[in-house]
Amino acid sequence: MMIEPREALYQWGQRVVALVDLINDGTYPERPDDAVLAEVGSEGEIVQVGHHEEANQPVYMVDFDGTVVGCVEEEIMLLQELRNMVTEARGQVPQPADDSRPGAP
Repeated sequence: MMIEPREALYQWGQRVVALVDLINDGTYPERPDDAVLAEVGSEGEIVQVGHHEEANQPVYMVDFDGTVVGCVEEEIMLLQELRNMVTEARGQVPQPADDSRPGAP
């Protein structure tokens, strides 16, 4: 029986923010294994979307200021969603996404 791949929530080119510190898992041998590659709150852009077969989940390659880190959905959030949450928490009305910047989805 074949299991259908889980659909990705995010797409290439979308701006995201790290929800946790993203730690080196050995992908960057020139850095210590426990080095923080992107701190919580760091902004990045999805540059590729793949799929982890065993876990049946999307994997996102995110460029955080020149450091490309593999992330799962629990580790990132769309930057615009975060901004809307902050705006709503302040009792203001969220603005539509600004699609005028380069690379905007």
